[in-house]
Amino acid sequence: MDVAVSVNGTVYERDVEPRKLLIHFLRDDLDLTGSHIGCDTGNCGACSVIFDGKLVKSCMLLAVQANGAQIETVEGLSEGDELNALQRAFREHHALQCGYCTPGMLMSATALLRDNPSPSDDEIKTALQGNICRCTGYWNIFEAVKAAAR
Repeated sequence: MDVAVSVNGTVYERDVEPRKLLIHFLRDDLDLTGSHIGCDTGNCGACSVIFDGKLVKSCMLLAVQANGAQIETVEGLSEGDELNALQRAFREHHALQCGYCTPGMLMSATALLRDNPSPSDDEIKTALQGNICRCTGYWNIFEAVKAAAR
């Protein structure tokens, strides 16, 4: 099936298998490997992207469902060669260790801060709860999101 999708401001047109997941389309067809494949069940959040302004787990959508959509991936967060404020906060607060969950955490935090630039502690925790991190204990991630909100 033909799919035309805008990813990070660039329009891509591809012929895709109807059963191909969006995460595999992004990684394999578009070579955007920043979003990670963790569970393929929607539980871990490593594949989170912003789809038409809403946070989604790209392992839970088919690529054909993205036809006509605007998608933002972690590759689109930086401002040219410069990290954005959230990415800088993650670096400054040591909010990553192995880094596998980081793209999903960044996308979840981005979606939160766009909708709510001054979130409460509970709102930050709620926004991040769909992401699993096995390394950091979450505290530094939480602190990085708080710092970026400031």
